Amino acid sequence: MKKIILISDTHSYIDPRFKKYFEWADEIWHAGDIGDKETGLEFESICKFIGVYGNIDNDNLRRMFPKTQYFKCEGLKIFMTHIGGYPGNYDRRIIKELNEKEIDIFISGHSHILKVMKDPKLNLIHLNPGAGGKRGLHKVQTILKFELENKKIKNLEVIELERQKK
Repeated sequence: MKKIILISDTHSYIDPRFKKYFEWADEIWHAGDIGDKETGLEFESICKFIGVYGNIDNDNLRRMFPKTQYFKCEGLKIFMTHIGGYPGNYDRRIIKELNEKEIDIFISGHSHILKVMKDPKLNLIHLNPGAGGKRGLHKVQTILKFELENKKIKNLEVIELERQKK
């Protein structure tokens, strides 16, 4: 079993109110817009960290993290990118990859809108954790907390915090 925290769109801000959830995790996955190199390094110091760069991330972060990640965890095939859309409205740049690879979980960020959706056509689950940072139009800061075990997502929980002021 792996305990996972999924976060996105931190924009150089790691909210200390999320730290107890980070300490719980075996792995933290970040779906882009990390913000700066220091934030990326701080995440890497907490536990195993898998991230992708987002559209606001500079060259330092683009050297540290790839645009997409394809990996396996607890028997599930995971594909993560920052700008990806969601079932019924995928970004055109990733449709081919979604159709060609066998994917169980597709993760994207960018929209600052939390979504957990099944795609029956591609037989996958889409996760977008919303936004963990304080920049953007979102009214709450969100992350996803879940466990992966024997090819299943278990105990999926939305962690929602009142948005910090700028």
